[in-house]
Amino acid sequence: MSTINTAWDHRTSNIIKTWLIMFFFSIFTVAVVYLIARGFGYGEVGGLGIVGFALIMAGIMNFVSYFWSDKIVLGVSGAKPIKKEGNPQVYRTVENLCIAAGLPTPKIYIIDDTATNAFATGRDPKHAAIAFTKGILQKLNKQELEGVTAHELSHVGSRDTLVMAVVSVLVGTIALLSDFFMRSMWYGSRDREGRGNQLFVILAIVAAILAPIVATLIQLAVSRRREFLADASGVLLTRYPSGLASALQKISSDREPLEVANRGTAHLYIANPFKGQEAKQWLAGLFNTHPPIEARIKALQEMEGEV
Repeated sequence: MSTINTAWDHRTSNIIKTWLIMFFFSIFTVAVVYLIARGFGYGEVGGLGIVGFALIMAGIMNFVSYFWSDKIVLGVSGAKPIKKEGNPQVYRTVENLCIAAGLPTPKIYIIDDTATNAFATGRDPKHAAIAFTKGILQKLNKQELEGVTAHELSHVGSRDTLVMAVVSVLVGTIALLSDFFMRSMWYGSRDREGRGNQLFVILAIVAAILAPIVATLIQLAVSRRREFLADASGVLLTRYPSGLASALQKISSDREPLEVANRGTAHLYIANPFKGQEAKQWLAGLFNTHPPIEARIKALQEMEGEV
């Protein structure tokens, strides 16, 4: 029997693909910053210096995001902490899966919204939080809720918050530098040693126009890949792919959008919170924060009998 469809194979494949994307994204970021620096008129050494400075600034922004992003996300989402006494079933589900995953129990929050969705956040497993909407707790059965919980705990165990924070900062760095360069073309002047090198000026203009779009596409590709990874890792906890597959089917069938979601937090949820806005065509689908539900369910169905 072919082992390509096992949960372990899906998990390993998605880990490799994620880090390949991250590797090429890092090279892409360095190349874009270097071209823009040369476009500003810096020489070869100066251009490399600007690259180093940009990466240091990105590291500082990552540090800030790492420590405070969870509080911001929970606040923006209107998530409120719940107590074990009033929600014993939810707590038992989370605690049991945490034992299986070898993770500390995260803080549990509820979002007062009847839409069906959930997300996890936190800088590391010891400072994690998992939030459920009121709707998802009401509409899913025990096995489906376990599948959703295992998916979110897999995000925690894989430190996806850190991965996406790094990607978001790199995207932001490229966008800021590109915008600054384009503004300088109109309002500034380049009087450095590379002033006469029109080739780098042209390359920098092209990079400033295209790089933010490409960076955003890479960011969304990483986000979609992490969802596949969390699905496969979650199945390794529950050993029941049908639970998560059924949950995803119910979530996608519920057409009620999540009111508290926004473009900055959409990628965190287990499914796109903006119901009815998922692009179906391949090209348009590149701008989706999540893989198509159909593709995720198909991957889960391939794991049946293999875990």
